[in-house]
Parts: sequence; C-alpha cells; structure tokens
Amino acid sequence: MSAVHASAVPTLAPYKLPRQRSARRVPGGLSTGVFLLSAQFPGQGHAEALERTVTATVAAEQAGLDSVWLAEHHFVPYGVCPDAATLAGLLLGRTRRVRIGTAVSVLPTHHPVRLGEQAALLHLTSGGRFTLGVGRGGPWVDLAVFGGGAEAYEQGFPESLELLLRWLRSSRVGASGPRYNFPEVAVVPRATEQPFQAQRSGRRPGETPRTARQAGPSQHAFAETTPPLTSLAPAAPAGGGARTAGGPPVVIACTSLGSVRLAAQQGVPMLLGMHSGDEDKAEMVAAYRAAALEAGRTPDQVDRIEAEHVAAGVAQVADRTAEARSRLLRSMPDFFRYGLGAHRTVDGRERRMRDPEQYTELLCDLHAVGTPRLCADRLLATHERTGIRRFALLVEGSGDRAETVANIARLGAEVLPQLPQD
Repeated sequence: MSAVHASAVPTLAPYKLPRQRSARRVPGGLSTGVFLLSAQFPGQGHAEALERTVTATVAAEQAGLDSVWLAEHHFVPYGVCPDAATLAGLLLGRTRRVRIGTAVSVLPTHHPVRLGEQAALLHLTSGGRFTLGVGRGGPWVDLAVFGGGAEAYEQGFPESLELLLRWLRSSRVGASGPRYNFPEVAVVPRATEQPFQAQRSGRRPGETPRTARQAGPSQHAFAETTPPLTSLAPAAPAGGGARTAGGPPVVIACTSLGSVRLAAQQGVPMLLGMHSGDEDKAEMVAAYRAAALEAGRTPDQVDRIEAEHVAAGVAQVADRTAEARSRLLRSMPDFFRYGLGAHRTVDGRERRMRDPEQYTELLCDLHAVGTPRLCADRLLATHERTGIRRFALLVEGSGDRAETVANIARLGAEVLPQLPQD
C-alpha cells in the first residue's frame, strides 16, 4: 500500500470535523486496528524495523485493539517485510486474541495456490484469526525478480485473484487460464473446514490472556515465548464479523474503479488506502455497491459485505494536536524520501513521487493525528461519511520503538473508549 507516487495519489482537500460527535450507536461498533509497515527509518537496520513490528503487535493486543495489519514490500526500506503471511504466522503464535491480516500480500509476486495454502494453514491453526489482504501492487522490479514481468501487473491480477478465491472456497481445483494451467488437484489443507483453537494452561476462566511477557520498550519481542498447549477445542467465532468455518476473510486493496469493480464482482470487501480522503472513499463505496448489485447480489448481501470494508489511516496521539503533527513532520518526510525513493520500476517507466512534506501534512489533515478527542472524532467522521467501520491505522510514524508502543497504548486507553460500541 505504498501509493505515495504522484501518479497514484489525487490532490485532496482536508475535511472539516463535525461540530458535535453523533451519539447514535454503530451496529457492531467501530473496529480499530494498527497497520505496520515494518518501516526502516534512516539510520535503522532491518532487524530493528522487524523487531518493532513484533513488539507493536503484542502492544496492540495488550491495548485492546482488534487487529494488526502487515505490509509486504521487496528491496526497499519503505517496508522490510518481504512476506506478510510468514510474519503473520509468527505473530499469530505470539498473540491469543487479536486478528492478524496482510495489507497486503502482493498477488502478482505470489503463486495463488501457494498463497492460498499459506492462508488456509494460518486460518486453521490460529482459531480463525487470520485475514488475507491481497492487492495488485505496483510496477516494481519485483516483477522481474519473481518472474511475473509487467504482464502480471498489467493484466494478470483478475486471473490470479479468481484462482486464489477458488482455492480458498473449494475442495478440488484445476486451472486452464493463460497464466495458470494445471490439472485438478485436491485442496490440502481445506480452508473451509472449522478451525481449532488452542486452549492454554495457567489462566482462570475469564482471565485476560497474556500473549507473552509484557513487551515494554526495554524488552526484546524476538525473545518472547508462549505458554504450553494443553488441549485443542473448536474455535469460537472470531469478532468483527469475520468468518471462521468457510475460510479466512479476504479483503482486496482497491486504488481504482477497476479494482473496485473486480472486488464487487467477487463479493470481497475492500481495503482503501490512507492516501484517500473521506470523499474519495465514499465514492468508492458507492461504486462498489452499484457493481455488486449489478453482479446479481441482493441489497442484504451487499450490506453484509460492506460491513467488512477496511479504511487505512494514520494515528498519532498526543496531549496537543500541534505536538502530534510536529512529531510526524520531524520523521515521516525523511522516511518517505529514503523508503520510497528506492523503488525501481520493472520497465524503466518514470514514477514521480509527490512532495514528502506536503504528503505528510495531508496525512495529518486527513487522519487521527492530535488529541484523543480529535482522533476519535476523525475516526467517527470517516465512518459517518463512508459507512466504513473497520480501521487499520499506521502507528509507527515516529520511527521509534518506545514511542510506537506508547502511541498504541494511548490509542487503546484514550481513544477507543470514546468510540461507539455495540
């Protein structure tokens, strides 16, 4: 989701907050999670960036957040996690409640069957806590390295997506497309089976699960261990409207009307990027609904799918709004130059990046950057304007491990209580 290049990002005006926050209840409440790039800020190493992601995930569970979303990139410091599903497997083992999702697994650089096998494995062994986010990615040199070429990016995404979804929903699958052609084989393991959930010793009934030792700023998350297994039991339905039996939830990163229509035709919710304002998100939600109805789905079916759309954003909580903005403006522009400037296209096409300072200012204007009250108001304003009730918020904008953990803690303790609950 590195859509920071000028050709991919519209010019958006900051929206105005409502004068008074609505008191109405939101069915199901708002579901708030964190979005982790595994960003390598200038002067940091790869291990440091990855360790911050592990620590932030444990902190998000302890803070009461609902989900953690993991980015995937190759060959650039913008994000040093090359396989979000693999990292998700580690983090599902380090946590007990929070959902872990990919945002996104870049489908043109994965074989759809291989990715489907990974998703099924994580779904079945985590008690149904895994969400697979997929996207088209960009025209980067990754396509040459992994053998897909520009064609996989320009034309191959619909075929790959269709094969992936069939794999997650079926017991036997074959393919006869221009890119994938193979005889019918058995799907093993089948994502449609009921996942099992590990029951762990050492807790009283009703006690909040401890994912590991407290992962504060002075502790090293890579060293954490988990309690021993005592038994296996059928998984309880996961929260946030997610499915368990029937396969892992899937979302599609949508950055154009074409990808919106494709998601609607497949009946898969959207993941909308943090570069878009509420007006753009509302337009995409409306386009999705129209395309889904045109594809033959009923209004009730579309309503259920729309409840699972996800909006990416930014969250930086501080006592004063100026302090929160200043913190991001000190760190993020240099990170954008360093991280995104390393991108190389597969075919030499020019990709012009927008001004990093202006882009950081835009993110501060659009998202939950400020006091706890302002952050809550911004999230609710997005819900009221778009209908979206699930959020994936970038919380590592400072680039600092301890500050990221503190930001997550404040998001859970000071912002979440102000948001509508079911």
